[in-house]
Amino acid sequence: MPESLSGIHHITAITGDAQKNIDFYAGILGLRLVKLTVNFDDPGSYHLYYGDELGRPGTIMTFFAWPGAMRGRIGPPQVTVSAFAAPAGSLDFWRKRLAEKGVPVTEEAERFGEKVLGFADPDGLRLEIIGVREPKGTPWTGGNVPADQAIRAFHSATLAEEGYENTAKVLTDLMGFSAKGSDQNRYRYQAVAGSGVAGIVDVVCVPDARHGTVGAGAVHHIAFRTPDDPQQRAWRDKIATARLNVSPVMDRQYFHSIYYREPGGVLFEIATDTPGFTADQPAGELGKKLMLPPWLEKNRTEIEAFLPKLTL
Repeated sequence: MPESLSGIHHITAITGDAQKNIDFYAGILGLRLVKLTVNFDDPGSYHLYYGDELGRPGTIMTFFAWPGAMRGRIGPPQVTVSAFAAPAGSLDFWRKRLAEKGVPVTEEAERFGEKVLGFADPDGLRLEIIGVREPKGTPWTGGNVPADQAIRAFHSATLAEEGYENTAKVLTDLMGFSAKGSDQNRYRYQAVAGSGVAGIVDVVCVPDARHGTVGAGAVHHIAFRTPDDPQQRAWRDKIATARLNVSPVMDRQYFHSIYYREPGGVLFEIATDTPGFTADQPAGELGKKLMLPPWLEKNRTEIEAFLPKLTL
């Protein structure tokens, strides 16, 4: 049997403007652009990856860049909020920084004993920074945010669902998460295994909410971590045995992936920790130029001519 999943590997969303996306995530939030590549299923568009110094699992926010994409609608069944963890004492810094950069704070709250700042990126993607007393993970120190204030990793993801029971059953009985309590219509689940980085999934039950749609500012899928290929194969067998449709293993160059939909309809992925983003670039060069997988390298000239020019 496979081990319990150790938390979030990455979250992938959609942007309609790659340059504004880079300016926001690398510029304002201070994350490292760890990989500039293309969508392997649509090589005429960028795929952007952000994270810590090495893009370690649990820190990775990724975007399909579809120029001019229409705004998506936020609603079930979707990952409706992606939350980052930062030191508890850093929220005053982030409140001031967001205001200086013209980013409105849309929510200030306390949730499960932790303070929360809510805001949105240029596409309207809902984000949070949550103050954590002892945050795990290593901040990216090469950006323009002081290390003692910087984002460490993901804190959690919020799933909006019409109902929560069947999704909860998959999270706990199949994926090995543990129920950690509730607050009104919010139900919290935490990875049992792992380092404590990016280990939380909140399920919010919103039966009367309008359904979400795919588009700019919406999350495409959420991926969970497994250490290696043998564990991933075991997960695939377990998911299929649970009578959920699951994809074949797909080579994403920096990790291997399988995909399935949980009962509420959110697209889940299980991705391997290996080989990582240094598979085709040394650590010091991550994100500095367009990288293509071997099967697309022969088309580099045409791909580069088609893609919009970016300032990194």
